[in-house]
Amino acid sequence: MVSIKDIAKHAGVSISTVSYALNGSPKVTEETTKKILAVAKELNYVPNAAARTLKKRETKIIGAFLTSFEGAFYGDLLQGMKEEMSKRGYDLVICSGTKSHRMLPEGFLDGAIVLDRMFTDEELLLYANRGHKLVVLDRELRHSNIVQVLLDNKAGATFAIEYLLRMGHKKLYVVTGPKGSFDSGQRLQAARQTVERNGPLWYAEIPGNFNKASGAAAAQRIMDEYDGPAAVFCLNDEMAIGMYNALKDTPYRIGEHIHVIGFDHIEISDYLQPRLASIDYSESRWGAVAAEQLIKLIEGVGAEHERIYVSLVEGESVKQR
Repeated sequence: MVSIKDIAKHAGVSISTVSYALNGSPKVTEETTKKILAVAKELNYVPNAAARTLKKRETKIIGAFLTSFEGAFYGDLLQGMKEEMSKRGYDLVICSGTKSHRMLPEGFLDGAIVLDRMFTDEELLLYANRGHKLVVLDRELRHSNIVQVLLDNKAGATFAIEYLLRMGHKKLYVVTGPKGSFDSGQRLQAARQTVERNGPLWYAEIPGNFNKASGAAAAQRIMDEYDGPAAVFCLNDEMAIGMYNALKDTPYRIGEHIHVIGFDHIEISDYLQPRLASIDYSESRWGAVAAEQLIKLIEGVGAEHERIYVSLVEGESVKQR
């Protein structure tokens, strides 16, 4: 690979003069700069991006760390990030898996947006202490180098349970998310509190994992226990879709025997029959706000914690008793 040392030798100038010329410095005359650029072109010189990054201490690249890519949830979230970053001159890299975590300490990224349960709080605080700029979407952490952009999970879960109660349901199931999930924990806590405030009610929790398979397993348990109409709050739409799939070839009908509400209002939920009731928010806005606040944090221009608000979308999957 051709280096600036090779260019200096061919041009008959010092290495520092080549460096100044390649970076457009006024310290080098126009004539000398033209000569050096011509030699660089002749030698097919390619700048060393890693070396340039170390010198400038910036890459204009931001990482989005995700636990996985499974499900329909991430597309709009990432698109919102990408569009906001592009407007501000940054590129986006999508990362998943514990080995990708090393991209932060190795200086490949100017900052990171984290929606990844594989990061521990201690790990993120360590990076923040070292000066790395972070936005977290899946936990509450207090540090001057960390900004939180969180969903209003508790409000959404409260809306969901209150909607089932308004529709006259007194037998309630909640299908939970994976252990350690911040969003699942927040939603479950609010669901329990809402049930307690409105008791006495029949209430049970079924472990889930935010995927269709766990929704299907929950549907099987509800069918096994069935003794009359029941309402189900799935803590995300993927599990609700799994429930639809499990019930479609059985005598049990959604909106008649089993009434279902989800969370996330992913696009496919509007096309299910009957249409799925869900808790809605803008995934693309969540991603855009996260990107905006991270860039503000990187550039030192007043980043702030943000909350993404939610709303109830009614659907025929829940009917009046």
